Amino acid sequence: MERAKDRCFAFAFFLLFVVFLAVDSAGPPPGPALRSLAGSPNLVLPLFLSRANSTRRSPGSRRFLSRQLAADARMSLYDDLLANGYYTTRLFIGSPPQEFALIVDSGSTVTYVPCSTCEQCGNHQDPRFQPDLSSTYEPVKCSVACTCDQDQKQCTYERQYAEMSSSSGVLGEDLISFGTESELKPQRAIFGCENSETGDLFSQRADGIIGLGRGQLSIMDQLVSKGVIGDSFSLCYGGMDIGGGAMVLGEITPPTDMVFSPSNSARSPYYNIELKSIDVDGRLLKLDPRIFDGKHGTVLDSGTTYAYLPKEAFLAFKDAIMSKLHSLKQIPGPDPNYKDICFSGARSDVSQLSNIFPKVHMVFGNGEKLLLSPENYLFRHSKVSGAYCLGVFQNGKDRTTLLGGIIVRNTLVTYDRQNEKIGFWKTNCSELWERLHMGGASSPTPLESATSTISDSPAPSPAVLPDHFEIGLITFDMSLNITYAELLPHKKELAVLIAHELGVNTNQVHLINITSEGNTSRVRWEIIPDGSSSYFSSSTAMTIISRLTEHQVHLPENFGSYQLVEWNIVPPSRRTWWGKHAVAIVVGISLVILLSFSTLLVWYFWRQSKGFSTYRPVDAPVPEQELQPL
Repeated sequence: MERAKDRCFAFAFFLLFVVFLAVDSAGPPPGPALRSLAGSPNLVLPLFLSRANSTRRSPGSRRFLSRQLAADARMSLYDDLLANGYYTTRLFIGSPPQEFALIVDSGSTVTYVPCSTCEQCGNHQDPRFQPDLSSTYEPVKCSVACTCDQDQKQCTYERQYAEMSSSSGVLGEDLISFGTESELKPQRAIFGCENSETGDLFSQRADGIIGLGRGQLSIMDQLVSKGVIGDSFSLCYGGMDIGGGAMVLGEITPPTDMVFSPSNSARSPYYNIELKSIDVDGRLLKLDPRIFDGKHGTVLDSGTTYAYLPKEAFLAFKDAIMSKLHSLKQIPGPDPNYKDICFSGARSDVSQLSNIFPKVHMVFGNGEKLLLSPENYLFRHSKVSGAYCLGVFQNGKDRTTLLGGIIVRNTLVTYDRQNEKIGFWKTNCSELWERLHMGGASSPTPLESATSTISDSPAPSPAVLPDHFEIGLITFDMSLNITYAELLPHKKELAVLIAHELGVNTNQVHLINITSEGNTSRVRWEIIPDGSSSYFSSSTAMTIISRLTEHQVHLPENFGSYQLVEWNIVPPSRRTWWGKHAVAIVVGISLVILLSFSTLLVWYFWRQSKGFSTYRPVDAPVPEQELQPL
């Protein structure tokens, strides 16, 4: 019996050894193998971006951004116009750099951040600026050209805003850096170091303001005077439910179909345009053109959220819009303290709003028109699904026409200060930033090994892949305008929503990690093929990529707005026959081992029950056996 046991264990050891060889030769299981590829060198595809029903542009106009922006300050925009009331960018001050989130404001002429000595500053996104920690910081000494502090040693500044907030402090000079996306080297510039702030400036999450207005202290005027950039800057705000965008300090070559309006710097200290009339659904409002030229005229202000018209213009605009909405029901606004004009019964899909709400055009003095889509004059009702409210209001008794960020969502706005004109170009601002991000990159061959990226073609649409091409994995990063603590309890719900919006099964969507980025969260996802397949077909992959790049993923408002940061595609791993059948081999061998052990155990207990033995002593008595008949 002992020899039988030895043979059993020897056989089991042999089977386990075979299993080890099979698994070792097969490599890691399919799921982890695909996921590990995301961090390894991947195939770079020459993705030719096109849209099935779009008008093709000539190669020259398609590459206008990547050609001209090589030495300018290119910067991402964060946050959301309606959720936060502003857009921010990241600026770095000092040596070593100290990072700040600053509101992009074309109506302000000073860039300022909270100072470590501030006695009345709120709790903001980043730590306060510490001059003592910067080896390149210098105070701006008192002179006849500035207002001085009480000790008559350092220049000061003070700014007050219409919403009754204010900022004051001292002026300093230091190296200012524009982030890793910009090729403009750090430049010395004067900025404000806050010692006091009130109102919204005190309570907001953003650290301070980057002033892009006209004035000697403006960051634009300082960079232009140094000759490091051209006298122009551009802003591109993301659309409804998307947020984010891009900013460029310096000149760009405008697209051929950009619409311009004259901007007279002598007319007003603010950036103004010559607005002459507004048409709603093709019909001009019956207004005197001079209505838009009162006080400061028509001012474009990136730091303002909504649009504000003089009384007569507002009433005419409101009536014209409401006359086209017979199928919708007027409802109260989300905040009972305000008399918002809201409508329910519309669709939640932003792309379908143009079928319900009328198109609006702003007509400039030179006869050119700027199209305003519904997202340029509406905002979502925060309490009723499928309801929207007018984002255009009466500007009290003020005769100034003030156009805030809502008017230019998904619009590239170029402030050409040198030629005194402002240009508007309707586009997807999130995709515009992808173009800026890829500027100057060459398109590699299909078999070149490198980090997977989007190609440098700036056309705003998904990639076109060869029919025979196989994709093993799709990964993408999205920035959500929600804090890490708020997002964490709902990560499973978010995964289900992502799967639904991308048209895949829930088990195909894997959350890789969540990274906190101040008041936003960066989430990395991976989409794996369905079932036993090791790759996506080209058509399936194209559908998923299209929904990502064209921002067809719509999330509930409790997740805030989102921005697609980057996406990658990875080819399937080329495994051997063993690798492809690893699971079947392991399962088969495991069954063989189980059956073998079961058989041996049954055989052993059967022999024991019959009294069989393989060895007896010579003198042991043998029981009599009955002879069997022949």
